[in-house]
Amino acid sequence: MTKTLKKLTLGTALAVAGLPAVGFAQETWFPYEAEETTPAFAADGERTPITYEALEKASQAWDICAVLPHMKDAYWLGVDYGLVEEARRLGVKLNVTEAGGYTELANQISQIEDCVAGGADAVIVGAISYDGLNSVISEVAGQGIPVIDVINGVSSQDIAGKALVSFNTMGSEIGKFLAEKHPSGSDEVTVGWFPGPAGAGWVEAANTGFMAAVEGSAVKVLEPRYGDTGKEAQLKLVEDVLQANPDVDYIAGTAVTAEAAQGVIRSRGLMDQTGILAFYLTPGVWTGIERGFITAAPADSMVIQARMAVDQAVRILEEEDVVKHVGPKIFVVNQDNIADLDRSTVLPPEDFSPVFSVE
Repeated sequence: MTKTLKKLTLGTALAVAGLPAVGFAQETWFPYEAEETTPAFAADGERTPITYEALEKASQAWDICAVLPHMKDAYWLGVDYGLVEEARRLGVKLNVTEAGGYTELANQISQIEDCVAGGADAVIVGAISYDGLNSVISEVAGQGIPVIDVINGVSSQDIAGKALVSFNTMGSEIGKFLAEKHPSGSDEVTVGWFPGPAGAGWVEAANTGFMAAVEGSAVKVLEPRYGDTGKEAQLKLVEDVLQANPDVDYIAGTAVTAEAAQGVIRSRGLMDQTGILAFYLTPGVWTGIERGFITAAPADSMVIQARMAVDQAVRILEEEDVVKHVGPKIFVVNQDNIADLDRSTVLPPEDFSPVFSVE
């Protein structure tokens, strides 16, 4: 542990009541309540509370490249915002690309190769596939260029850092919510479950966590409906499930699923019958919770994950101490606590548009 990344005392942990520090200005987003995983990169590693402190400034204008799956929803727009703002704060260059969706693995591989060919000092990867990038990551790392795994997760052990949360925990949080509301012995409820694009590491992790959490409860989960996180794709999946199961009690899944489901549920007059849950937070889900259309969603603070990834990259390049595997502390946003939370600490500004370059 470094001198700037200290363990939380029990008193501090209780004081923050499980919530991240809030209300910081853009220039001082840290210290931030986080969790370090040890051993680093272990899927079953132990998570320990820490307070994350970022560098004040980079020693030089490093050239950092970030490759993202897409910018089709507000979640990845939030990641872009975090990357861009942290690059500006630290004083480094940044180039951001997006592959176009979770079916575009070959495109993302090419983009990573282009980053290296373009002279990138470090590469930040929001992976389309948990295993599919391992070969190119190995090649890049073999050239002495650090690769940071942000948000989605990869199985490669050749990465230099991970800035992400456990999507197993994210899925589990929503599963626990349902299991506690509908315990074994109570009336059975059915849930349409939409975990996201098949094969993505974060999707499989969320599915595993969700299914484990509802096991033994009165929650009956319909066959998972996998699909791309574009709104049209998720809307069609939701409509298909409602057509086949008109009495479904809950729609649960990705944030895009929850956003898309709101209109369908309202138009079919099912507001009092069918609840909506997401296993991560976006601006649309935040607004849905505020308005009472969506019940709850755990916040993984994608903006902070992105900031951490840039900070990790610079620390590694400058041979500074670094927490290799870290993510913001997860907390659940619901109708009871949303009024007390600072939206700017976990989501991008409402007027933010994609930025692809920081010079």
